[in-house]
Amino acid sequence: MTEKTYLTVSALTRYLKKKFDVDPYLGRVYLTGEISNFRMRPRAHQYFSLKDKEAKINAIMFRSAFDKVKFKPEEGMKVLVVGRVSLYEASGNYQIYVEKMEPDGVGALYQAYEQLKRKLAAEGIFSAPKKDICRFPRRIAVITSRSGAVIKDIMTTVRRRYPIAQIVLFPALVQGEGAAKDIVGRIKQVEEYGNFQTLIIGRGGGSIEDLWPFNEEIVARAIYECKIPVISSVGHETDVTIADLVADVRAATPTAAAELAVPVLSEEIIKIEQLRLRLYHSLKAQLQLKRQALQKLRNSYVFKQPGRLYESYLQKVDYLQKQIIQLMRVDLNKKEQQQMQLFSQLQKQAPTEKLHLLLKQVIYLKQRLFSAYENYFKTKRQKLCSAVANLEMLSPLRVMARGYGYATVDGKVVRSITQLSPAEKISFHIQGGTIDAKILNITEDEQNG
Repeated sequence: MTEKTYLTVSALTRYLKKKFDVDPYLGRVYLTGEISNFRMRPRAHQYFSLKDKEAKINAIMFRSAFDKVKFKPEEGMKVLVVGRVSLYEASGNYQIYVEKMEPDGVGALYQAYEQLKRKLAAEGIFSAPKKDICRFPRRIAVITSRSGAVIKDIMTTVRRRYPIAQIVLFPALVQGEGAAKDIVGRIKQVEEYGNFQTLIIGRGGGSIEDLWPFNEEIVARAIYECKIPVISSVGHETDVTIADLVADVRAATPTAAAELAVPVLSEEIIKIEQLRLRLYHSLKAQLQLKRQALQKLRNSYVFKQPGRLYESYLQKVDYLQKQIIQLMRVDLNKKEQQQMQLFSQLQKQAPTEKLHLLLKQVIYLKQRLFSAYENYFKTKRQKLCSAVANLEMLSPLRVMARGYGYATVDGKVVRSITQLSPAEKISFHIQGGTIDAKILNITEDEQNG
Protein backbone atom coordinates (compact mmCIF):
# COMPACT_ATOMS: atom_id res chain seq x y z
CA MET A 1 0.00 0.00 0.00
CA THR A 2 1.51 3.31 -1.08
CA GLU A 3 2.08 6.04 1.47
CA LYS A 4 -0.18 9.10 1.03
CA THR A 5 1.35 12.61 0.75
CA TYR A 6 -0.58 15.50 2.33
CA LEU A 7 -0.20 19.00 0.85
CA THR A 8 -0.34 22.19 2.80
CA VAL A 9 -2.95 24.77 1.94
CA SER A 10 -0.22 27.12 0.77
CA ALA A 11 1.24 24.49 -1.55
CA LEU A 12 -2.13 23.74 -3.07
CA THR A 13 -2.89 27.47 -3.47
CA ARG A 14 0.48 28.09 -5.20
CA TYR A 15 -0.17 25.17 -7.52
CA LEU A 16 -3.59 26.49 -8.48
CA LYS A 17 -2.18 30.00 -8.97
CA LYS A 18 0.41 28.65 -11.42
CA LYS A 19 -2.37 26.89 -13.29
CA PHE A 20 -4.20 30.22 -13.61
CA ASP A 21 -1.07 32.12 -14.61
CA VAL A 22 0.07 29.70 -17.32
CA ASP A 23 -3.37 29.18 -18.81
CA PRO A 24 -3.30 31.08 -22.15
CA TYR A 25 -7.07 31.59 -22.07
CA LEU A 26 -6.90 33.38 -18.70
CA GLY A 27 -3.94 35.62 -19.61
CA ARG A 28 -6.19 38.05 -21.51
CA VAL A 29 -9.89 37.88 -20.83
CA TYR A 30 -12.58 40.10 -22.37
CA LEU A 31 -15.40 40.31 -19.88
CA THR A 32 -18.74 42.10 -19.63
CA GLY A 33 -20.70 42.56 -16.43
CA GLU A 34 -22.33 44.94 -14.00
CA ILE A 35 -20.24 46.85 -11.45
CA SER A 36 -21.00 45.94 -7.83
CA ASN A 37 -19.58 46.92 -4.43
CA PHE A 38 -17.80 49.92 -5.96
CA ARG A 39 -16.49 52.72 -3.75
CA MET A 40 -14.24 55.39 -5.22
CA ARG A 41 -10.81 55.50 -3.56
CA PRO A 42 -9.06 58.73 -4.62
CA ARG A 43 -5.51 58.24 -5.85
CA ALA A 44 -5.52 54.54 -4.91
CA HIS A 45 -6.21 51.07 -6.32
CA GLN A 46 -9.88 50.30 -6.97
CA TYR A 47 -11.56 47.14 -5.67
CA PHE A 48 -15.01 46.05 -6.84
CA SER A 49 -16.96 43.12 -8.31
CA LEU A 50 -18.40 42.22 -11.71
CA LYS A 51 -21.60 40.24 -11.80
CA ASP A 52 -24.45 39.07 -13.94
CA LYS A 53 -27.68 37.28 -13.05
CA GLU A 54 -25.96 33.99 -12.14
CA ALA A 55 -22.38 34.69 -11.03
CA LYS A 56 -19.93 37.22 -9.59
CA ILE A 57 -16.16 37.73 -9.77
CA ASN A 58 -13.94 40.01 -7.70
CA ALA A 59 -12.00 42.63 -9.63
CA ILE A 60 -9.04 44.90 -8.93
CA MET A 61 -7.78 47.79 -11.05
CA PHE A 62 -4.43 49.27 -10.12
CA ARG A 63 -4.06 53.03 -9.95
CA SER A 64 -1.84 53.23 -13.07
CA ALA A 65 -4.59 51.60 -15.15
CA PHE A 66 -7.50 53.42 -13.45
CA ASP A 67 -5.98 56.87 -14.11
CA LYS A 68 -6.44 56.21 -17.84
CA VAL A 69 -10.20 55.65 -17.49
CA LYS A 70 -12.02 58.67 -18.94
CA PHE A 71 -15.33 58.17 -17.15
CA LYS A 72 -16.35 57.64 -13.53
CA PRO A 73 -17.51 54.09 -12.78
CA GLU A 74 -20.74 53.89 -10.85
CA GLU A 75 -22.63 51.20 -8.95
CA GLY A 76 -24.78 49.12 -11.31
CA MET A 77 -23.08 50.39 -14.49
CA LYS A 78 -22.59 47.77 -17.18
CA VAL A 79 -19.01 47.80 -18.46
CA LEU A 80 -16.60 46.02 -20.81
CA VAL A 81 -13.27 45.12 -19.22
CA VAL A 82 -10.02 43.61 -20.44
CA GLY A 83 -7.68 41.89 -17.99
CA ARG A 84 -6.16 38.67 -16.72
CA VAL A 85 -7.60 36.14 -14.27
CA SER A 86 -5.45 34.92 -11.40
CA LEU A 87 -5.65 33.60 -7.86
CA TYR A 88 -5.05 35.69 -4.76
CA GLU A 89 -3.13 33.38 -2.43
CA ALA A 90 -3.97 35.10 0.85
CA SER A 91 -7.72 34.48 0.50
CA GLY A 92 -7.71 31.68 -2.05
CA ASN A 93 -10.18 33.60 -4.22
CA TYR A 94 -9.77 34.02 -7.91
CA GLN A 95 -10.16 37.53 -9.36
CA ILE A 96 -9.67 39.52 -12.51
CA TYR A 97 -6.96 42.18 -12.75
CA VAL A 98 -8.57 44.83 -14.97
CA GLU A 99 -6.30 46.65 -17.41
CA LYS A 100 -8.91 48.53 -19.45
CA MET A 101 -12.53 49.43 -18.84
CA GLU A 102 -15.21 51.24 -20.83
CA PRO A 103 -19.01 51.46 -20.68
CA ASP A 104 -20.93 48.75 -22.41
CA GLY A 105 -22.93 50.29 -25.27
CA VAL A 106 -21.54 53.85 -24.92
CA GLY A 107 -17.94 54.90 -25.52
CA ALA A 108 -15.79 55.72 -22.49
CA LEU A 109 -15.00 59.21 -23.73
CA TYR A 110 -18.65 59.95 -24.40
CA GLN A 111 -19.56 58.64 -20.97
CA ALA A 112 -16.91 60.87 -19.36
CA TYR A 113 -18.15 63.80 -21.46
CA GLU A 114 -21.73 63.33 -20.26
CA GLN A 115 -20.66 62.92 -16.62
CA LEU A 116 -18.57 66.11 -16.64
CA LYS A 117 -21.34 67.94 -18.48
CA ARG A 118 -23.87 66.97 -15.79
CA LYS A 119 -21.44 67.92 -13.01
CA LEU A 120 -20.66 71.39 -14.39
CA ALA A 121 -24.31 72.01 -15.22
CA ALA A 122 -25.25 71.20 -11.62
CA GLU A 123 -22.69 73.76 -10.43
CA GLY A 124 -24.29 76.40 -12.66
CA ILE A 125 -21.18 76.99 -14.75
CA PHE A 126 -23.00 76.71 -18.09
CA SER A 127 -25.86 78.99 -17.00
CA ALA A 128 -23.62 81.63 -15.41
CA PRO A 129 -23.82 85.13 -16.98
CA LYS A 130 -21.63 85.44 -20.07
CA LYS A 131 -19.19 88.29 -20.59
CA ASP A 132 -19.80 90.63 -23.51
CA ILE A 133 -17.32 90.43 -26.38
CA CYS A 134 -15.43 93.69 -26.89
CA ARG A 135 -16.81 95.32 -30.04
CA PHE A 136 -13.63 97.15 -31.00
CA PRO A 137 -10.68 95.16 -29.62
CA ARG A 138 -7.15 96.46 -29.88
CA ARG A 139 -5.39 93.15 -29.11
CA ILE A 140 -6.71 89.62 -29.54
CA ALA A 141 -5.06 86.55 -28.01
CA VAL A 142 -5.36 83.22 -29.86
CA ILE A 143 -4.60 79.87 -28.22
CA THR A 144 -4.18 77.15 -30.84
CA SER A 145 -1.58 75.09 -32.64
CA ARG A 146 1.28 77.02 -34.20
CA SER A 147 1.19 74.97 -37.44
CA GLY A 148 -2.56 74.49 -37.85
CA ALA A 149 -4.88 76.25 -40.24
CA VAL A 150 -6.80 77.85 -37.38
CA ILE A 151 -4.38 80.71 -36.79
CA LYS A 152 -4.08 81.35 -40.53
CA ASP A 153 -7.86 81.55 -40.97
CA ILE A 154 -8.19 83.88 -37.97
CA MET A 155 -5.38 86.17 -39.09
CA THR A 156 -6.69 86.31 -42.64
CA THR A 157 -10.20 87.12 -41.50
CA VAL A 158 -9.09 89.78 -39.02
CA ARG A 159 -6.78 91.47 -41.55
CA ARG A 160 -9.59 91.54 -44.04
CA ARG A 161 -12.25 92.84 -41.66
CA TYR A 162 -10.43 94.86 -39.01
CA PRO A 163 -6.72 95.29 -39.80
CA ILE A 164 -6.10 97.73 -36.92
CA ALA A 165 -6.46 94.89 -34.36
CA GLN A 166 -3.30 93.05 -33.27
CA ILE A 167 -3.33 89.23 -33.23
CA VAL A 168 -1.01 87.51 -30.72
CA LEU A 169 -0.59 83.74 -30.95
CA PHE A 170 -0.05 81.68 -27.81
CA PRO A 171 0.92 78.29 -29.30
CA ALA A 172 -0.33 75.25 -27.39
CA LEU A 173 -0.81 71.52 -27.78
CA VAL A 174 -4.38 70.90 -28.91
CA GLN A 175 -4.44 67.09 -28.72
CA GLY A 176 -2.74 64.22 -26.99
CA GLU A 177 -1.23 63.84 -23.53
CA GLY A 178 -0.45 67.10 -21.74
CA ALA A 179 -2.59 69.19 -24.10
CA ALA A 180 -5.13 70.13 -21.41
CA LYS A 181 -2.45 71.38 -19.01
CA ASP A 182 -0.74 73.28 -21.82
CA ILE A 183 -4.01 75.02 -22.77
CA VAL A 184 -4.66 75.97 -19.12
CA GLY A 185 -1.14 77.39 -18.84
CA ARG A 186 -1.66 79.52 -21.94
CA ILE A 187 -4.98 80.87 -20.60
CA LYS A 188 -3.26 81.95 -17.38
CA GLN A 189 -0.42 83.49 -19.41
CA VAL A 190 -2.88 85.58 -21.41
CA GLU A 191 -4.51 86.79 -18.18
CA GLU A 192 -1.10 87.72 -16.73
CA TYR A 193 -0.42 90.03 -19.68
CA GLY A 194 -3.74 91.75 -18.97
CA ASN A 195 -3.81 93.90 -22.12
CA PHE A 196 -6.04 91.72 -24.31
CA GLN A 197 -9.69 92.47 -24.92
CA THR A 198 -10.65 89.08 -26.44
CA LEU A 199 -9.38 85.50 -26.23
CA ILE A 200 -9.99 82.90 -28.98
CA ILE A 201 -9.42 79.23 -28.19
CA GLY A 202 -9.67 76.84 -31.12
CA ARG A 203 -8.51 73.97 -33.23
CA GLY A 204 -9.61 72.17 -36.36
CA GLY A 205 -11.94 69.21 -36.60
CA GLY A 206 -11.16 65.65 -35.55
CA SER A 207 -12.42 62.66 -33.64
CA ILE A 208 -13.62 62.83 -30.07
CA GLU A 209 -10.21 61.57 -28.99
CA ASP A 210 -8.49 64.41 -30.86
CA LEU A 211 -10.83 67.00 -29.33
CA TRP A 212 -10.70 65.50 -25.86
CA PRO A 213 -8.38 68.12 -24.22
CA PHE A 214 -11.24 70.61 -24.68
CA ASN A 215 -13.50 68.27 -22.69
CA GLU A 216 -11.18 68.16 -19.69
CA GLU A 217 -12.45 69.65 -16.42
CA ILE A 218 -9.31 71.76 -15.83
CA VAL A 219 -9.77 73.46 -19.22
CA ALA A 220 -13.45 74.12 -18.54
CA ARG A 221 -12.72 75.70 -15.16
CA ALA A 222 -9.85 77.79 -16.56
CA ILE A 223 -12.18 79.22 -19.24
CA TYR A 224 -14.91 79.86 -16.65
CA GLU A 225 -12.50 81.70 -14.34
CA CYS A 226 -10.89 83.70 -17.14
CA LYS A 227 -11.59 87.43 -16.78
CA ILE A 228 -11.18 88.05 -20.53
CA PRO A 229 -14.17 87.27 -22.81
CA VAL A 230 -13.54 83.88 -24.46
CA ILE A 231 -14.64 82.74 -27.93
CA SER A 232 -14.45 78.97 -28.38
CA SER A 233 -13.99 77.47 -31.85
CA VAL A 234 -13.25 73.77 -31.48
CA GLY A 235 -13.84 71.21 -34.24
CA HIS A 236 -16.57 71.44 -36.83
CA GLU A 237 -20.02 72.92 -36.41
CA THR A 238 -21.45 69.57 -35.24
CA ASP A 239 -18.75 69.11 -32.60
CA VAL A 240 -19.80 70.60 -29.24
CA THR A 241 -17.17 70.39 -26.51
CA ILE A 242 -17.29 71.33 -22.84
CA ALA A 243 -15.12 74.33 -23.70
CA ASP A 244 -17.81 75.52 -26.15
CA LEU A 245 -20.44 75.35 -23.41
CA VAL A 246 -18.36 77.23 -20.85
CA ALA A 247 -17.04 79.94 -23.20
CA ASP A 248 -18.78 83.29 -23.45
CA VAL A 249 -19.43 82.73 -27.20
CA ARG A 250 -19.16 79.62 -29.36
CA ALA A 251 -18.13 79.88 -33.01
CA ALA A 252 -18.73 77.11 -35.52
CA THR A 253 -15.39 77.67 -37.29
CA PRO A 254 -12.18 79.68 -36.75
CA THR A 255 -13.34 82.10 -39.45
CA ALA A 256 -16.63 82.57 -37.60
CA ALA A 257 -14.66 83.16 -34.38
CA ALA A 258 -12.67 85.93 -36.05
CA GLU A 259 -15.87 87.45 -37.42
CA LEU A 260 -17.38 87.44 -33.94
CA ALA A 261 -14.24 88.97 -32.46
CA VAL A 262 -13.95 91.98 -34.80
CA PRO A 263 -16.30 94.11 -36.87
CA VAL A 264 -15.79 95.08 -40.52
CA LEU A 265 -13.76 98.26 -40.42
CA SER A 266 -15.15 99.62 -43.71
CA GLU A 267 -18.69 99.06 -42.51
CA GLU A 268 -17.89 100.77 -39.19
CA ILE A 269 -16.41 103.73 -41.09
CA ILE A 270 -19.61 103.93 -43.15
CA LYS A 271 -21.66 103.76 -39.95
CA ILE A 272 -19.51 106.51 -38.42
CA GLU A 273 -20.05 108.65 -41.52
CA GLN A 274 -23.78 107.97 -41.37
CA LEU A 275 -23.83 108.88 -37.69
CA ARG A 276 -21.82 112.02 -38.44
CA LEU A 277 -24.37 113.05 -41.08
CA ARG A 278 -27.25 112.25 -38.74
CA LEU A 279 -25.57 114.26 -36.01
CA TYR A 280 -25.00 117.16 -38.44
CA HIS A 281 -28.61 117.18 -39.61
CA SER A 282 -29.88 116.76 -36.06
CA LEU A 283 -27.78 119.70 -34.83
CA LYS A 284 -28.86 121.76 -37.85
CA ALA A 285 -32.51 121.03 -37.08
CA GLN A 286 -31.96 121.87 -33.42
CA LEU A 287 -30.28 125.16 -34.34
CA GLN A 288 -33.19 126.01 -36.63
CA LEU A 289 -35.67 125.31 -33.84
CA LYS A 290 -33.63 127.40 -31.42
CA ARG A 291 -33.44 130.30 -33.92
CA GLN A 292 -37.22 130.19 -34.35
CA ALA A 293 -37.68 130.14 -30.60
CA LEU A 294 -35.26 133.07 -30.25
CA GLN A 295 -37.12 135.09 -32.88
CA LYS A 296 -40.39 134.36 -31.16
CA LEU A 297 -38.96 135.61 -27.90
CA ARG A 298 -37.65 138.73 -29.57
CA ASN A 299 -41.13 139.50 -30.92
CA SER A 300 -42.68 138.96 -27.51
CA TYR A 301 -44.25 141.94 -25.69
CA VAL A 302 -41.93 141.18 -22.81
CA PHE A 303 -39.01 142.65 -24.67
CA LYS A 304 -40.97 145.33 -26.55
CA GLN A 305 -42.93 146.55 -23.51
CA PRO A 306 -41.08 145.15 -20.49
CA GLY A 307 -43.32 147.15 -18.13
CA ARG A 308 -46.20 144.82 -18.92
CA LEU A 309 -44.19 141.96 -17.54
CA TYR A 310 -44.66 143.11 -13.96
CA GLU A 311 -47.96 145.05 -14.14
CA SER A 312 -49.93 142.16 -12.79
CA TYR A 313 -47.34 141.68 -10.06
CA LEU A 314 -47.64 145.35 -9.00
CA GLN A 315 -51.40 145.03 -8.81
CA LYS A 316 -51.03 141.87 -6.80
CA VAL A 317 -48.55 143.59 -4.48
CA ASP A 318 -51.08 146.44 -3.86
CA TYR A 319 -53.82 143.94 -3.14
CA LEU A 320 -51.62 141.97 -0.77
CA GLN A 321 -50.44 145.18 0.93
CA LYS A 322 -54.03 146.25 1.63
CA GLN A 323 -54.93 142.81 2.77
CA ILE A 324 -51.98 142.60 5.15
CA ILE A 325 -52.76 146.07 6.62
CA GLN A 326 -56.36 144.99 7.23
CA LEU A 327 -55.21 141.74 8.80
CA MET A 328 -52.73 143.63 10.96
CA ARG A 329 -55.47 146.00 12.18
CA VAL A 330 -57.77 143.13 13.03
CA ASP A 331 -54.95 141.40 14.80
CA LEU A 332 -54.00 144.63 16.62
CA ASN A 333 -57.59 145.16 17.82
CA LYS A 334 -57.71 141.63 19.01
CA LYS A 335 -54.42 142.09 20.85
CA GLU A 336 -55.66 145.35 22.46
CA GLN A 337 -58.79 143.62 23.72
CA GLN A 338 -56.71 140.82 25.13
CA GLN A 339 -54.44 143.41 26.76
CA MET A 340 -57.38 145.19 28.39
CA GLN A 341 -58.73 141.91 29.71
CA LEU A 342 -55.33 140.99 31.10
CA PHE A 343 -54.95 144.48 32.66
CA SER A 344 -58.33 144.16 34.32
CA GLN A 345 -57.40 140.75 35.67
CA LEU A 346 -54.07 142.16 36.79
CA GLN A 347 -55.83 145.03 38.60
CA LYS A 348 -57.99 142.52 40.40
CA GLN A 349 -54.99 140.49 41.36
CA ALA A 350 -52.58 143.46 41.85
CA PRO A 351 -50.19 143.09 44.87
CA THR A 352 -51.03 146.62 46.24
CA GLU A 353 -54.72 145.77 46.55
CA LYS A 354 -53.90 142.49 48.21
CA LEU A 355 -51.44 144.26 50.50
CA HIS A 356 -53.99 146.93 51.46
CA LEU A 357 -56.57 144.23 52.17
CA LEU A 358 -54.07 142.24 54.21
CA LEU A 359 -53.12 145.38 56.20
CA LYS A 360 -56.81 145.91 57.02
CA GLN A 361 -57.01 142.30 58.08
CA VAL A 362 -53.91 142.74 60.26
CA ILE A 363 -55.37 145.87 61.94
CA TYR A 364 -58.69 144.12 62.49
CA LEU A 365 -56.99 141.03 63.88
CA LYS A 366 -54.75 143.25 66.10
CA GLN A 367 -57.78 145.00 67.49
CA ARG A 368 -59.48 141.68 68.13
CA LEU A 369 -56.30 140.41 69.78
CA PHE A 370 -56.06 143.43 72.10
CA SER A 371 -59.76 143.16 72.92
CA ALA A 372 -59.37 139.43 73.57
CA TYR A 373 -56.33 140.12 75.79
CA GLU A 374 -58.30 142.77 77.79
CA ASN A 375 -61.27 140.44 78.20
CA TYR A 376 -58.95 137.63 79.19
CA PHE A 377 -57.09 139.71 81.76
CA LYS A 378 -60.38 141.17 83.05
CA THR A 379 -61.81 137.68 83.49
CA LYS A 380 -58.66 136.47 85.19
CA ARG A 381 -58.56 139.55 87.43
CA GLN A 382 -62.18 138.93 88.47
CA LYS A 383 -61.42 135.29 89.15
CA LEU A 384 -58.36 136.36 91.18
CA CYS A 385 -60.34 138.87 93.26
CA SER A 386 -63.04 136.27 93.87
CA ALA A 387 -60.41 133.74 94.93
CA VAL A 388 -58.75 136.26 97.25
CA ALA A 389 -62.12 137.09 98.78
CA ASN A 390 -62.83 133.40 99.25
CA LEU A 391 -59.39 132.94 100.72
CA GLU A 392 -59.97 135.84 103.07
CA MET A 393 -63.21 134.24 104.10
CA LEU A 394 -61.39 131.02 104.95
CA SER A 395 -58.29 132.65 106.56
CA PRO A 396 -57.57 131.44 110.14
CA LEU A 397 -56.47 134.94 111.07
CA ARG A 398 -59.93 136.29 110.27
CA VAL A 399 -61.47 133.54 112.42
CA MET A 400 -59.02 134.28 115.19
CA ALA A 401 -60.05 137.95 115.05
CA ARG A 402 -63.50 136.82 116.12
CA GLY A 403 -62.05 135.20 119.25
CA TYR A 404 -61.02 131.81 117.95
CA GLY A 405 -57.60 130.17 117.98
CA TYR A 406 -55.83 126.88 117.25
CA ALA A 407 -53.54 124.53 119.09
CA THR A 408 -50.28 122.95 117.96
CA VAL A 409 -48.11 120.20 119.34
CA ASP A 410 -44.54 120.18 118.15
CA GLY A 411 -45.52 122.59 115.35
CA LYS A 412 -48.38 120.37 114.12
CA VAL A 413 -51.97 121.60 114.16
CA VAL A 414 -54.22 119.68 116.52
CA ARG A 415 -57.37 118.70 114.75
CA SER A 416 -58.79 116.19 117.23
CA ILE A 417 -58.53 115.41 120.94
CA THR A 418 -57.31 112.00 119.94
CA GLN A 419 -53.98 113.62 119.07
CA LEU A 420 -53.56 114.83 122.69
CA SER A 421 -52.88 113.22 126.05
CA PRO A 422 -52.88 114.54 129.62
CA ALA A 423 -49.73 116.37 130.86
CA GLU A 424 -48.69 116.95 127.26
CA LYS A 425 -47.44 120.44 126.43
CA ILE A 426 -49.48 122.38 123.90
CA SER A 427 -49.18 125.77 122.16
CA PHE A 428 -52.39 127.75 121.71
CA HIS A 429 -52.41 130.39 119.04
CA ILE A 430 -54.81 133.32 119.30
CA GLN A 431 -54.89 136.83 117.86
CA GLY A 432 -51.96 138.71 119.21
CA GLY A 433 -49.69 135.80 120.26
CA THR A 434 -49.09 132.23 121.43
CA ILE A 435 -49.91 130.64 124.80
CA ASP A 436 -47.86 127.63 125.97
CA ALA A 437 -49.88 125.35 128.26
CA LYS A 438 -49.99 121.89 129.75
CA ILE A 439 -53.00 119.62 129.42
CA LEU A 440 -54.50 118.78 132.75
CA ASN A 441 -57.52 116.82 131.60
CA ILE A 442 -59.24 115.83 128.36
CA THR A 443 -63.02 115.75 128.28
CA GLU A 444 -64.73 114.39 125.20
CA ASP A 445 -68.05 115.75 124.01
CA GLU A 446 -70.97 113.47 124.50
CA GLN A 447 -71.97 113.68 120.92
CA ASN A 448 -68.51 112.54 119.78
CA GLY A 449 -68.39 109.91 122.54
